[in-house]
Amino acid sequence: MAKKVLIIGGGVAGMSAGIYSAMNGFDTEIIEMHTVAGGQCTAWDRKGFRFDYCLHWLVGTSKGAFHDIWKETNVINRGTEIIDHEIHSRIVDNDGKEFIIYSNIDRWEQYLIGIAPEDEKKIKKMCNDMRKSGLLEPFALPPELRKPLDYIRIIPVMLPIFNLIRKFGRLTCKEYFDKLNFKSEKIRWAFNAMYGERNFSALAFIFMLAWFNQNNAGYIKGGSFPLAQRMLEKFKDVGGNISYNKKAEKIIVENNKAVGVVLTNGTRMLSDYVISTADGYTTIYKMLEGKYVSKKVDYAYKNWELFTSLVQVSFGVNKIVKSESPIIINTSKDLKIGRTRLENGYSIMNYSYDNTMSPDGKTTIVMRYESPWKIWENLEGDDYKNEKIQIEKDAISCLETVYPGISAFVDVVDVATPKTDVRFTGVKNGAYEGFMPTKENMMKTLDMTLPKLQHFYMAGQWLFPGGGLPPSAQTGKWVVQLICKKEKTKFITTK
Repeated sequence: MAKKVLIIGGGVAGMSAGIYSAMNGFDTEIIEMHTVAGGQCTAWDRKGFRFDYCLHWLVGTSKGAFHDIWKETNVINRGTEIIDHEIHSRIVDNDGKEFIIYSNIDRWEQYLIGIAPEDEKKIKKMCNDMRKSGLLEPFALPPELRKPLDYIRIIPVMLPIFNLIRKFGRLTCKEYFDKLNFKSEKIRWAFNAMYGERNFSALAFIFMLAWFNQNNAGYIKGGSFPLAQRMLEKFKDVGGNISYNKKAEKIIVENNKAVGVVLTNGTRMLSDYVISTADGYTTIYKMLEGKYVSKKVDYAYKNWELFTSLVQVSFGVNKIVKSESPIIINTSKDLKIGRTRLENGYSIMNYSYDNTMSPDGKTTIVMRYESPWKIWENLEGDDYKNEKIQIEKDAISCLETVYPGISAFVDVVDVATPKTDVRFTGVKNGAYEGFMPTKENMMKTLDMTLPKLQHFYMAGQWLFPGGGLPPSAQTGKWVVQLICKKEKTKFITTK
């Protein structure tokens, strides 16, 4: 009989692990606490409008190890349409200041030189750093399966990357920009407005634009929901089974070996292997009661900064609202939406470029802003309902500053809070992408196994600061590669 693999969580990491597990002949079942698969890679419909919670771009849309995974898991197939935006984002404030980030580094370089010729040398230095970082390619194999030759092969290509990491690996964005010491007030304003005093890694900023420059971080038309459904379809096609409305309470361990899970209703489900793609903190400290923790893992969960939780306000607009930029970031200070004082402004995603997101002649627009978990942790009942009502009013006022007169055309408003995210996904403190990529942890990862615990693996974004869909899907593949090695079977990627 085939060995049983039980996977906790039906998000992108869980479905990736499930696809590769079933593809390699294991009896595979995913248990999902929600009624649909996808986890945080999701969207919902309101009166014909679709409000997307996740996908703005996807690294690996044209090449590389991530691209291979997207093809193997049916995220990208012959029918998938990929949109590469010319403009990455537009930065504005209520005083009329504007700054554009172009996806193409050459074009952005010329734009920057045009507004700040006095900084030409420094601008070229920054843009060259980004071009060099484009040489970075993710490994196809997990660390445990790599051979010395795998590292030797990449040395000639990666030398410029090593130099970047040496120079900037311990810098925040602010420290990196301060080091460049731009003279232009406009450039200093824009970079300070984007990152301010936040402990956000300079390398994360440099690498991000390199992916866009290569047209390797496109937007997949249709967004999150059909992406997740394509993965689910693939999972079922290769023989996997998914059970909904089932939440894991405890991982069963016998003689330091994971042998199944106990659900919240008391049901025991037994297996030969357990893979958790659920919230990392919940998995390690609750489902496993903190019994299998390395110093590295414990330090990370106690010290690494989390992404600040988000509020998403979605609007269904009864007219076509065009935008040259898919993302507008308003960095005005001293704004307030509901109880939240906006330290870093808010972002507007205009989906006019994707006609699947709204009925003909209409537009879906999504606003997001950071709202610390402490505001929401104990907000219940009428206080919670009233806060959502106030958020709707304040968010429409903000939207008016970007699109004057738009409030008269708003048909639908939907408010999703950090508590919404926690309720449907279980993510700790609403940290939608797990650990923030900081100067302390940007080049660090957590292991897929825990000390002294056999037949148990973790996958998902909690293993990689910065989180996101690519490392989630990749670790789903990697854990199955490790299981195949343990079972002494050849790992395959087609069926």
